[in-house]
Amino acid sequence: MSFYEDRILPHIIDKACSMGQVMKLRSQIVPRAKGRVLEVGMGSGINLEFYDQNQVEMVYGLEPSAGMRRKALPNLNRSPINVEWLDLPGEKIPLADDSVDTVLLTFTLCTIPDWHAALLQMKRVLKPGGDLLFLEHGEAPHDSTRKWQHRITPGWKMLAGGCHLNRHIADLILQAGFEVQELENLYMPNAPKIAGYIYKGRATKPI
Repeated sequence: MSFYEDRILPHIIDKACSMGQVMKLRSQIVPRAKGRVLEVGMGSGINLEFYDQNQVEMVYGLEPSAGMRRKALPNLNRSPINVEWLDLPGEKIPLADDSVDTVLLTFTLCTIPDWHAALLQMKRVLKPGGDLLFLEHGEAPHDSTRKWQHRITPGWKMLAGGCHLNRHIADLILQAGFEVQELENLYMPNAPKIAGYIYKGRATKPI
């Protein structure tokens, strides 16, 4: 891992992912988590303030970046939620089959290199009927925006920790065998359209 990825990028991502409109969206999805939760790409622990401690038994925080885990320490110290770090990438989740009640994805699926393998791992560890809660940005429906997303993504990935602007999040979740129960799409206010088209919703693992 380079100096940029370990020491600089965590601060950039933390700032970008904790702006007002982003936090508002997080506050709408994170409190729905319950039981034993797997948060994939926990980053700096931005979501911790939104967990309902009366509904959540504990959180497995999957985060391969040591820089991000360091950045999370203040949030961990302030939170009553019990967090156990898993320092592996999303394609290698070290949990047993059918062992978590909720999987949480917030602005993470855009960065995972092998998104399909990662989603299959999430489905494996999620209990049948369990919830995959997602809040992601991705491919826009309008040709003009989508054209620029495809054009910019190769360079964007190099600066933004592997982030893809052009992944159709709902399709990826369906391709992994989840059933999408709720889906809301919107352009996030006050954000560039190329990076601000949002997929927010809930999918389930078939029983």
